[in-house]
Amino acid sequence: MAPEANPLTLTSEEGVEGSGPSVGDFGVGLSKSQLNSLTEATAFLWATGIEDTFITDPWPQTGRTLDEYQLTGHYERWRTDLELMAALGVRTVRYGIPWHKINPERTAWDWTWADQTLEYLLDLGIEPIVDLVHYGLPRWIDAAYLNPEFPQYMAEYATRIAERFHGRIHLYTPLNEPRVTAWYCGKLGWWPPNRRGWSGFVEVMIAICRGIVRTVEALQRVDEEIVPVHVDATDLYETLDTSLDIECGRRQEMVFLALDLISGAIDDTHPLRTWLLRQGASNADLDWFLERKIELDVIGINLYPMFSRKVLSRPGGRLKMKMPYSSADIIEQLGELYWDRYRAPMFISETASVGSVERRSEWLHDSVRAVRTLRSRGVPMVGYTWWPLFALVTWAYRQGTNPPEFYLKQMGLWDLDENLNRVETKLVQEYRDLVAGGCAGVGELAGENEERMAHVS
Repeated sequence: MAPEANPLTLTSEEGVEGSGPSVGDFGVGLSKSQLNSLTEATAFLWATGIEDTFITDPWPQTGRTLDEYQLTGHYERWRTDLELMAALGVRTVRYGIPWHKINPERTAWDWTWADQTLEYLLDLGIEPIVDLVHYGLPRWIDAAYLNPEFPQYMAEYATRIAERFHGRIHLYTPLNEPRVTAWYCGKLGWWPPNRRGWSGFVEVMIAICRGIVRTVEALQRVDEEIVPVHVDATDLYETLDTSLDIECGRRQEMVFLALDLISGAIDDTHPLRTWLLRQGASNADLDWFLERKIELDVIGINLYPMFSRKVLSRPGGRLKMKMPYSSADIIEQLGELYWDRYRAPMFISETASVGSVERRSEWLHDSVRAVRTLRSRGVPMVGYTWWPLFALVTWAYRQGTNPPEFYLKQMGLWDLDENLNRVETKLVQEYRDLVAGGCAGVGELAGENEERMAHVS
């Protein structure tokens, strides 16, 4: 896990009884016509997921790729891993499928992996939010996101999956964390297409967001009941140096850049429009999104106490960023920001803490209390995802030389030992208890649903 990114999966569990609907009503089968149900007072989705970063291009110095399913043994243990999800009581999960295995060549399709895993989730009574793209692309797509045909390739891939599971799966995340993808692919140059600098970041971001828009259009042509679930990393930028106020504000606006692009918000009045043009975007690029804007039905926000608070300073004249471990008030701050900006239902699509089981447990309970506070204010935070289910291998593995177990990061409900055995921690029962309680742990959502959905529409 790298400082700029975060992984997640979504699930919900049987809920409380009463005059409102139970959470169990919003597991398998949630679709476009049922979206209002998400913001009913007692509805809440509890979720989890398995880290699924796929960087298929080898790092030149090490020859290593980054396939989290391979590194954590999920390809071999997929059945028992999915049963661990079911044992938590969740009814919905964010679950990534490896595009590079399903579509290994331009005209070759192999549905073995998708069929066995997605079908088994459905058999377990769990509806996946299918994570279509998680950073990496098949290697046959030359220049990755900057291939002129990338948006069409992505839309075709999404179409084939939606057709294959037509009427049975309605929840899809087109592309996980577009901002982080653009950062690593376009700003740092570590992932294909290996661009560097702000102009590369903007170039890749525009290409990614075109792919998202085209994919949403394609999914909804297959089935109007499909719900696109837009998931991005979020950060809160701060500074004590007043000379950095403008830069701090720009960085905060960048947090919302992908959602603003795809929803058609970047018009002539947007605070980033001039900056985007200076970095190489054209008016035609930006106006394309105004003409093809899409609705934000559900927003997933990924946040972590060790990554998501960014403090800018300039010691010696050089811009520096620190990431102090945050308290759970960051959830309240970010939740309010997203609700004020988008007026769309949202859920925490990834969160966890690193370190000891006790530290992880403390974050679990503190963050759930923060969700409760938001809901008491009428902010429609409709779900919570602990991500990942078990430990992951940090992204440093691809560029490093140590064995995989050296890079294990214990962030899950289960730990992984050096043999990749899933070792249960006390967090498993703590999370299971929260799931079993329905909305009890987070409280009822305050306010009238009709008024809330009027804002959304």
